[in-house]
Amino acid sequence: MNILRIHNYYLQPGGEDEVFRAESEVLRAHGHTVREFTVSNTAIESMGKVELAVATVWNRQMQRRLEVLLREDRPDVVHFHNTFPLVSPAAYAPPRRLGIPVIQTLHNFRLLCLNAVFLREGRICETCLGRRVLWPGVVHGCYRGSRPASAVAAAMLAFHRARGTWSSAVDTYVAVSEFARAKFIAGGLPPDRVAVKPNFLSDDPGPGSHGKRHALFVGRLSPEKGLDSLLRAWRRVAQVPGSALRVIGTGPLEGLRTRAVPGVEWLGWQNRPQVLAAMREAAFLVFPSECYEGLPMVVLEAMATGLPVIGSSQGSLPEVVDDGGTGLLVPAGDIERWAAAMSWALEHPRELERMSARARQKFERSYSAEAGYAGLIALYGETLERSRALADRQ
Repeated sequence: MNILRIHNYYLQPGGEDEVFRAESEVLRAHGHTVREFTVSNTAIESMGKVELAVATVWNRQMQRRLEVLLREDRPDVVHFHNTFPLVSPAAYAPPRRLGIPVIQTLHNFRLLCLNAVFLREGRICETCLGRRVLWPGVVHGCYRGSRPASAVAAAMLAFHRARGTWSSAVDTYVAVSEFARAKFIAGGLPPDRVAVKPNFLSDDPGPGSHGKRHALFVGRLSPEKGLDSLLRAWRRVAQVPGSALRVIGTGPLEGLRTRAVPGVEWLGWQNRPQVLAAMREAAFLVFPSECYEGLPMVVLEAMATGLPVIGSSQGSLPEVVDDGGTGLLVPAGDIERWAAAMSWALEHPRELERMSARARQKFERSYSAEAGYAGLIALYGETLERSRALADRQ
C-alpha cells in the first residue's frame, strides 16, 4: 500500500509522537510505501495571535500544500494523527475531493474537551461532553489556562461541528481503547466509524531483571499526572527498608523537588534508552494519573520489560493493566490506598515476579509490533473496502 501519514508535533515530545513513529516504522518494515507530512508547533513562535487563531480553524496554506502532495503521490489512504493547531481540519478537504479515504487517530479527547483530558481543578470534569459549543471550557479557561486561547479552540470545534466535518470528512476514527470509543460516541461521532486499535511498540526492549527494590515514575511533571498525590502517598511508604521512588521527567511541577520526601530520587529528563534501562531494574511502575489517559506508551514500555504497573483505576488503564494479574489498580488521588498498594508491592517480591511474567506475556500478545501491524493493516483494509463500497453505491 501507499500511505500518507500526517502529524502536528507539539512543542514537548510525547506519546503521540512515539505512536506516529512506531506505526510508520512497522509499515515500512512490511514493505509499504510511507510518506510523512509533518509540521511542528515551533512555527507558532513566528505567528501573530490573529494569524494563529485563523489557522487553527482553517489553515489554507496547509490545505494547498497537501493538495499538491496528494495529486503528485496519490496514496491509497491518508492517516491523520494530531492536527491541532497548525494542520487544522482543513487538511481533510483535499483527500475527500480526490476520493482518498481519510483515517483520524484520536490520541486524546480534544474533540470533546478543550484541555483534551477531561480534568478541571484536579478533578474529572465532563461538563462539555456532548455540547455543540464548549462554553464551560471557555469560561474556565480550560485550554492553557487562557479564556482567549480557549475561545479559539472552542470556535474551531464549533465551526467544524456546524460544517459537518466530524460527521462527513473522516471515513474512520481510531480510538485507542473501548473506553475512549464510548466517550467519542457519547460526544457525537458516528458509532459505525469509530474503530478501536490499541497503541503498540515497533521495537521490543526485552524483559529486565527487576532486581532493585524501588518504584519508578516516568512522565511529565504536571498536575494531571498525579505526582503530588503520589508523593503524599510515598511518605507513608518510605519506612519500608531499602525502598526508593525514582522520578524521571520534567515539567511545571519541578518545584516538588524541594519537598523533603524520604527516599525520592529526582532523575530529571532521560532519553528513551535510559528510561528503558530504568524500567528493567525497577520493581514496579507507578502511573497515578488523575485524568483520562489514552493508551500511555510508558505503560506499554513497562509491560514490554516485564515491569508490573500500579495505575489509576479509571479511563483506559483497566483495559491494559489486569488488577492482580499484570499489576494493581488504585482509585486516582486516594492517598491511603496508593500507599497500601505500593507497600504491598515492596513487601511481596514473589507476587511481583508472577505479575512481571504476565505483563510480558500480555505485551507480546497485544502490544508488540506484530500485533500492532495486524491491527493497523486490518484497519486500512476495512476502511478501503467501506470507501469502495460507498463509491460503487454512488
